Amino acid sequence: MSLFDTLKRNWQQRQLQGTEWSFLFDQPPPHEWVSLDCETTGLDTRADEIISIGAVRIHERRLLTSQRLELLIKPEKAVSPESIRVHRLREQDVEVGLPAPEAMRRLLHFIGARPLVGYYLEFDVAMLNRAVKPLLGIGLPQPKIEVSQLYYDYKFRQLPPYQQHDQADIDLRFATILADLGLPTREAHDALNDAVMAALAFVRLRDLRAD
Repeated sequence: MSLFDTLKRNWQQRQLQGTEWSFLFDQPPPHEWVSLDCETTGLDTRADEIISIGAVRIHERRLLTSQRLELLIKPEKAVSPESIRVHRLREQDVEVGLPAPEAMRRLLHFIGARPLVGYYLEFDVAMLNRAVKPLLGIGLPQPKIEVSQLYYDYKFRQLPPYQQHDQADIDLRFATILADLGLPTREAHDALNDAVMAALAFVRLRDLRAD
């Protein structure tokens, strides 16, 4: 961990509201991560809402699919027809969902101190941080691992030297990554499916890095 990361982590611990969430700063179980994905009412991290979360634990090279989390969240605003076409979650589907604070509590206890894995994770974390800050006083403190960055680094190392520059043309679309890694695909825009596919890519890329 860099000095900056250490200082940031110390600051986050000081900002944490109460002792209920102190376990988020424990040492994570060795060789474990949590892959997660969120489906939302849109792409505006300041105004749109999370309506479903899928998460699965990873231990070493195995996906612990028996230790998965699927949550529906009831939004405060109506679900637009445009978002329904993407994730196929209708108003009546999310009507039975959890209130956002309860969903965040369940998610935080599921994650614990484990590092987070995901594809386009920055967006998911930004959405989640809006919901967890009222509980924690801070955003998610766990380390974050972006699958597309791992893939970029892997492909970049394979390029001949004359192509290794800042603007190297590497296709980072999720479907492309999965296909190139020889991984099976599930139906997209389902939170748990996307979390599982990101986890598979993460495990595969770690294997390739170790070769």
